[in-house]
Amino acid sequence: MGGLSSEREVSLRSGAKCHEALLSLGYDAVPLDVGRDVAFRLREEGIEVAFLALHGRYGEDGSIQGVLEYLGIPYTGSGVLASALGMNKTACKKIVAQNGVPTPDYVELDHTTDAEELTTLCVERLGLPAILKPVNEGSSVGVVKCKSQSQLSSAVTEARQRYGNVFVERFVDGKEITVSLIENGGVVTGLPVLELIPKNEFYDYEAKYTKGMTQFVLPANLPAAVAREAQALSETVFRAVGCRGYARVDLMVGRDGTPYFIEVNTLPGMTELSDLPAQAKVAGISYEELVEIILHSAHLEG
Repeated sequence: MGGLSSEREVSLRSGAKCHEALLSLGYDAVPLDVGRDVAFRLREEGIEVAFLALHGRYGEDGSIQGVLEYLGIPYTGSGVLASALGMNKTACKKIVAQNGVPTPDYVELDHTTDAEELTTLCVERLGLPAILKPVNEGSSVGVVKCKSQSQLSSAVTEARQRYGNVFVERFVDGKEITVSLIENGGVVTGLPVLELIPKNEFYDYEAKYTKGMTQFVLPANLPAAVAREAQALSETVFRAVGCRGYARVDLMVGRDGTPYFIEVNTLPGMTELSDLPAQAKVAGISYEELVEIILHSAHLEG
C-alpha cells in the first residue's frame, strides 16, 4: 500500500482497510508501505503472497507486478500486461474498441505541436465541452472538463508540462456508472451497476474520496436492458484487457441509452467510500468476504 503515485493517500486508506480485514480473517498480514526498496522489504518480511492495495503509477501499471513476477511472489489483481494496458487510457481504448465496445472519440496530443493548433483540432473534431485527461493517471487526477477553447488551450499547456502524455475525449452527456467484476474459479461476475451523482461537475478526485460529495444510486436507475448491456460490455472489457481477479469498469450512459467505455481500473479502491465494496455489499458479499475472494485469486502469470 502507499507507493509513489499521486494516489498514495487513497492507497494507504485502501491498504489499512484490507489489512484490518485480513487480520480479522486470521491471516498473518504485514502492512508494507511501498518505496523504492520494495524488493528488499518483501524478502526481509518473508512475504508469501502480496495483496495489492496500490493505485496509480508504479502500483497499478505493471511495475510492481513485474517485480513480484521476478521475485516469484504470487500477487492479487491483474498481471503485468493487463495492468499496463489498464493504466494507459488511450492504448486501452484501442483494445476495447477493437472488441466491439463503444468508447468516446478522442484526440491524442503530441508534445511538439502548438497548444492552440491542437485545441482547434480537438474542438473541430470533438466539440465542446471536452474532457482533457492524462494518459497514465488514475482516480481522475488531472482530469479537466473544458467548456471553451481558451480553457482547453490553457489546460493542454499545463497538463503537458505536469503529466506528459495527455489526450482530449468527447464529452458524453448522460449518467456516470461503474461496474465492478469479480473472478472466482475462472468465472467472471459483474456486480450490480452503480450510478454516481457527484456534487461536482463530474466524478473527480474530490468527489471520489470526500464523504458526502457523491450520491450512490445502487442499483443504478437504468432500464434493465441497459444495465445488462453495461455488465456485458464490462465483462468484454475485462477479458479483452486480460484482467485477473477483479476490476472495475467505468462507463457513461448517453442520452440514447448507449453505455460508453471510459476506463478500467485493475486495482480499484477499497476504502470505506469506494465503489467495489459498496457493489459487493448489495450483492450479498461482505467486505471481509470480498477481501478473501481477492486474496484467493493471487497468482503468477507464468
